[in-house]
Amino acid sequence: MEIFKLHTIETAPGDSKAILEDTLNQMKFIPNLYATMAGSPQVLKAYVEMARLFGETSFNAVEKNIVWLTVSRSNSCHYCTAIHSMVAKMYNVPDEIVEAIRSDKPLSDNKLESLRKFTSVLVEKRGWASDQEINNFLAAGYIKTQILELIVGIAQKTISNYVNHIADTPLDEPVKSFEWHAEN
Repeated sequence: MEIFKLHTIETAPGDSKAILEDTLNQMKFIPNLYATMAGSPQVLKAYVEMARLFGETSFNAVEKNIVWLTVSRSNSCHYCTAIHSMVAKMYNVPDEIVEAIRSDKPLSDNKLESLRKFTSVLVEKRGWASDQEINNFLAAGYIKTQILELIVGIAQKTISNYVNHIADTPLDEPVKSFEWHAEN
């Protein structure tokens, strides 16, 4: 039974149409995530705005991709883990980083591993990081501001992860080769 509709520009509520049009122009397709979120313009707008804000943080492209993948994997989101595996490739994130995160293995780079580990801690412990976990993150070369910025990335991905869990969003055709499923 389909509970959530995959909207098109034509079927979307009025306040979602412009975002879907912009997405189509930029990406040449409307991801099923956006098509699902379009049913609530507020959710779609919140997600797009949080993505923009996380894009403005001090994390570099590789680090942002590590956050997106780690959150998606930690939340067992089949859709976002697949799509962010594809996005990581577009940003030239090394395959070994993507595969390590997808299989929940440590990264060989100590600083990036600290980011992966701290992101997982924040997701899994719902933000209740210990002083030691915070200090380990800072000792790896990150700064206090980045702890706050990381929360924006986690919040952004949590919105999409939860939507995908509830809607069982199907993978888009361009993403199918990056399919991923959580171990049971």
